[in-house]
Amino acid sequence: MPQQKKPVLERRDVMAAILKDRGDTLLVTGLGSPTYDAYAAGDHPLNFYLWGAMGGAAMTGLGLALAQPKRRVLVITGDGEMLMGLGSLATIAVEKPKNLSIIVLDNQHYGETGMQPAHTGRGVDLAGMAQAAGFAAATTIDSAQQLKIWIPQFHRAPGPVFAAIKVTTHPVPMTLPPRDGTVIRHRFREALLGRKAFD
Repeated sequence: MPQQKKPVLERRDVMAAILKDRGDTLLVTGLGSPTYDAYAAGDHPLNFYLWGAMGGAAMTGLGLALAQPKRRVLVITGDGEMLMGLGSLATIAVEKPKNLSIIVLDNQHYGETGMQPAHTGRGVDLAGMAQAAGFAAATTIDSAQQLKIWIPQFHRAPGPVFAAIKVTTHPVPMTLPPRDGTVIRHRFREALLGRKAFD
């Protein structure tokens, strides 16, 4: 097994760079760190924070992408959450949503349960799985230069697009968005569909 590089990218910096020029992109975040990082980058009514449903972020994004084909949809989740939902890669590849990007912030650990080493630190290649499933583009990013090149693709390239971004395990202050699922859902629906969503 080839020696893996030690991650150098910081989660919060990566999230902020991806969301800097998001426009009206719809964002789904997986539970834990991706949700905290998206909120730290700036709360937005078009952020759909998942507090639970581990393994469901990619499929939630697929549903949104199919329901809103004229809007770009980003799913940003963690490696543990993505490992639990690997079957979603096959379903997304078969559906071929051109407006969907799946981004995995991969610190190679299970951050929500005690930082146990995860499979991606032992050679499991999430981007390779997405590519084999049939994604239009899939890559692993481990440098700032690669990230700069790929950010426009997350927002505009014909999808489905997949990237595993290797990030450090350096701790950052926890920032928590609203935890009430009903509030998050209503806010998101109103921002997306207007008041008619509740008529």
